[in-house]
Amino acid sequence: MVTSGARPPDLSELVRVTDRLSFLYVEHTVISREDSAVTFSDADGTVHVPSAQLTCLLIGPGARITHHAIMLLADSGTSVVWVGQNAVRFYASGRGLSRSTRMLMAQAGLVSHERKRLTVARKMYEMRFPDESVVGLTMQQLRGKEGARIRACYRKHSERTGVPWLRRDYRPEDFFDSDPINMALSAANSALYGVVHAVVMALGCSPGLGFVHTGHERSFVHDVADLYKADLSIPLSFDVVASGVEDVAGHVRRVLRDEIAQSKLLSQCVRDLYSLLLPDEEVSDIDEEWAVVSGLWDGSGGVVAGGKDYSAEELGW
Repeated sequence: MVTSGARPPDLSELVRVTDRLSFLYVEHTVISREDSAVTFSDADGTVHVPSAQLTCLLIGPGARITHHAIMLLADSGTSVVWVGQNAVRFYASGRGLSRSTRMLMAQAGLVSHERKRLTVARKMYEMRFPDESVVGLTMQQLRGKEGARIRACYRKHSERTGVPWLRRDYRPEDFFDSDPINMALSAANSALYGVVHAVVMALGCSPGLGFVHTGHERSFVHDVADLYKADLSIPLSFDVVASGVEDVAGHVRRVLRDEIAQSKLLSQCVRDLYSLLLPDEEVSDIDEEWAVVSGLWDGSGGVVAGGKDYSAEELGW
């Protein structure tokens, strides 16, 4: 049986990542498609969401997705992430929006050079705490400063909201065994990771090539998400717990989603990634080199056109 639908969009027709909805978390639903919309169906009915408007779809437990829905999301450049209950655990992800390797090559060049990697790590710390001097600091010193500032951030919001704070207690294996503030932080940070992961992939970067974090498949995602926790997920988590809501995880996700839209975090994340990886180039969002053509490395740092028979040239014909 053939399912009809709209033709796949050209890259130039897609919505820029900075203009999309941040993320959508779903569970216990059937995900399908109707024309250019992704549909979510359960006992209460069906909801239609234009796929090209989504940055990241977080698929939780009890959800089923059709082949045609995945085709549409892939054609739209929407990042798809399979997660655990309350979006706390990350299982797998789908393709992003970029068709160029320009950002990836810049990232690989910086992370594989010790001095340049340290420069990027220092710049990340400066972006998080602009009032701190990082001149000449080693990675060990940066970690110490970061730890002290984050502990102070937790104490500050605990005193502001009256929510008791002891320590960060992340329990992915038993989410509901944590206290409310740690549940809120885990849910908020996990959703933030999903959004940042989507932007990282949309720009063609590698989620695994981190500058501060290392050795994990999402090291760079954790690096970038850390830029926003002190101003976003941490204060929001304390606010949600202080409000006394029963569904802490669900409520903090919704509040975070709204704040991401209001603060234009997607645009900020794109600018920050360009600033870190291509500091001398103008921000052009998701590499608007829509007609990206695969080239061939010529062995001397240059690139020649692909899709061409070079046998005659090599033989002097």
